[in-house]
Amino acid sequence: MHPHNALRRRLLLSGAASLAAATVLPGTAHARDADAMEPDIDSTADWGARSPQGTIGLLRYRPSRIVIHHTVSANGSDFSRAQAHAHAHWVQDLHLDKNDWVDTGYHFLVSRGGWITEGRHGSLRALTGGRDFVLGSHTSGQNEQAVGIACEGAYHAGAVPPDAQWDVLVTLCAYVCARYGIPSARLHGHKEYGGTLCPGVYHEMLPRLREEVAARAA
Repeated sequence: MHPHNALRRRLLLSGAASLAAATVLPGTAHARDADAMEPDIDSTADWGARSPQGTIGLLRYRPSRIVIHHTVSANGSDFSRAQAHAHAHWVQDLHLDKNDWVDTGYHFLVSRGGWITEGRHGSLRALTGGRDFVLGSHTSGQNEQAVGIACEGAYHAGAVPPDAQWDVLVTLCAYVCARYGIPSARLHGHKEYGGTLCPGVYHEMLPRLREEVAARAA
């Protein structure tokens, strides 16, 4: 599948965009309110996640920022939904079995083909509600404040994210910002909070990400 054929998630805004929503093809997005439309996100049940190894904390307030990561997985050419699910399993297995965490550390993952999967159990339900969020395990000192979004792939040494992944990352960030009232300026990279190279080239792309997310809400 070509990356451009996987661009199934769109953040549709109010006004003229809302009128156009009636003609959107099935599978693109489904409406939640007048301000934004919910992107297509596969839940933990959709991709068959393992059960958490303990209790996942639910924080009764809204997060204040988003932290972007990459998973340092292979930069493969399989852009299918099945690969997105396989990647979600790979990340969860790593976090459960090697890191000994309760569940996947990230709230959401964006595949190279432009598919979004829920990472930690309960993250999608909390995001949809827009009033609280799940305690993550992705960034030291920020897990009680930030939504963690991880991009499939390794983006060191000049690797470039596929267009499908970038487009859907913008869409997801815009939706998270809309649901939680997070300003686009509060989009950060993992390396801002510790000694890591994560999220690779995505860190240099943060100004563009903030600009495009802000444009979706303009």
